[in-house]
Amino acid sequence: MKDSMLARCLRGSWLAGATLLALGLAGCATPPPVASTTAVPFDQATALATDSLVAQTQKLPAFLAKIGPKRGVVLDPMIDAGSAQQTIATLRLQDTVTERMSSKFDSIDIMPFDSANLAKARFLLTGTLTRISVNEPQGPMRIDLALTELASGTVVAHASAVARDEGLDHTPLPYDRDTPVPTKDLVVESYVRTTATPAGRPADPYYMQNIAVAPKIMAATTLYNAERYQDALTQYTEAAGLPNGEQLRVLNGIYLSSEKLGRSAEAEQAFGKIVAYGIANQELGVKFLFTPGSTAFWPEAKISGPYAMWLREIARQSTTAKVCMDIVGHTSHTGSVAFNDALSLQRALYIRQRLVTESSALGNRTTPTGKGFRENIIGSGTDDAVDALDRRVEFKIIGCS
Repeated sequence: MKDSMLARCLRGSWLAGATLLALGLAGCATPPPVASTTAVPFDQATALATDSLVAQTQKLPAFLAKIGPKRGVVLDPMIDAGSAQQTIATLRLQDTVTERMSSKFDSIDIMPFDSANLAKARFLLTGTLTRISVNEPQGPMRIDLALTELASGTVVAHASAVARDEGLDHTPLPYDRDTPVPTKDLVVESYVRTTATPAGRPADPYYMQNIAVAPKIMAATTLYNAERYQDALTQYTEAAGLPNGEQLRVLNGIYLSSEKLGRSAEAEQAFGKIVAYGIANQELGVKFLFTPGSTAFWPEAKISGPYAMWLREIARQSTTAKVCMDIVGHTSHTGSVAFNDALSLQRALYIRQRLVTESSALGNRTTPTGKGFRENIIGSGTDDAVDALDRRVEFKIIGCS
């Protein structure tokens, strides 16, 4: 009988794989729950992913004790993986996940995401929503959740589920709605990669190297979303002074807060730093809002008022850096392919003409291109704040011939 039990245990341990062994699991381990691939209602998908994540933690040594303190978990705010935005839908995701983890599992303590708790917490929770196909606006979305051990930088649990896009509001929160430049830089991309990492593997090292400044950025963004612009500016400025603090999220935040406070000179200086950051990373995407079907900027001054300054700074920084650029126009997913290809090219030509007016040296250094809606990020075709990123103009740095 003992030999039979031992054989079953060995077979179970083999099926669990090297990943679980690397985590030092005690006893006869069983494989982690299989990811859900069938689209179900959002709240059900969230519950499936959350319960699967926590089920994996129950096998970890840190969670095995039935008596003792709760295991501290801090949450780096969840985002839309395609756009890098916080939206009403991603806020609903993280609220639902944290409420379920806190109320259903006694071993877990979700702690506020601040520097003090980051220093003493055992685990870091991240999460993303990903549109499976941007060509299917109301198509399913994948939820990914990951739990990373802070001391080792190892992802100790990962779970996913597929949710129907029914009743979800993908409107960006105020910071992401207002930001002039999409914030999917290397830090955000490393967050997304970490959240998709299988259990037992290291979290993205670039993400872990930059995690210390994340609580300050979150605090600043929360203040901005609450229209406390002076407090937000103070927090963003402090974040910029921290090691690894010069991130696109921070530079955008300093610009936005300064602009909201009516400090035009400071706002222009901040936008210049955003452009310089984009040039250094060889790509800069800017959200210019055009009147539908035309190359005219949106007529409301509160929307398009800063555009002249944006163009001036783009021209100045690119001229100073002596770079060559492809100016790439994009449109949202409404209308025919031919119409949108032509419109996106016309908008790129218009932006190029405005830049050359600011700096004639850019005449031989810029090439306009139109992509229509073929490189949509959102793909909703709603022509509102939800898909503003799809109507962007990108400045891609290329070699000068």
